[in-house]
Amino acid sequence: MSRVGKNPIKVPKGVQVDIKDNMINVKGPLGSLSQDIHRVIKVSLTKDEIIVTRSSEQKTHRALHGLMRSLIANMVKGVREGFKKILVIQGVGYKAEVKGDTLVLQLGFSHPVNFKIPKGIDIKMEGLTKMNLSGIDKQQLGEVTAEIRDLKGPEPYKGKGIRYLGEYVKRKVGKTGVTTGGAK
Repeated sequence: MSRVGKNPIKVPKGVQVDIKDNMINVKGPLGSLSQDIHRVIKVSLTKDEIIVTRSSEQKTHRALHGLMRSLIANMVKGVREGFKKILVIQGVGYKAEVKGDTLVLQLGFSHPVNFKIPKGIDIKMEGLTKMNLSGIDKQQLGEVTAEIRDLKGPEPYKGKGIRYLGEYVKRKVGKTGVTTGGAK
């Protein structure tokens, strides 16, 4: 049995779970999320736990078992606590600001970069170079932070660009004026 899939998911107080056909809906204080359940996976709700089981021992069914359990657990955590990621901008003149539903970034290009903030994601700025992104959908939050980071990822020579908080960027040594002991 899947090590991840066999663990039941505790449903905390204030979170409602509704399972109909092949759809699970989770409502909580921060919002609601829904997810399709794969046909080979069975999800059952007891008093305060969600139990995920699979129909057979095939390799794909075992993989889907753990996946569905993780997706449902993330939904329960998201509607109750939410998820948070932090991006940091490094570089002289690099900065960002939120204007309405648009993130305006100055990233060393000849023009500002406008990034439309999708619904369900909240961006708060700490100063001009630190972005706090939060939302209830872990997958959507990860996609949005990756898209913002890809606008100008950290480069290896000076480390300029957008990176996750705590991300290590391996630095390269730049070119130097090499002198050889050749002809005089």
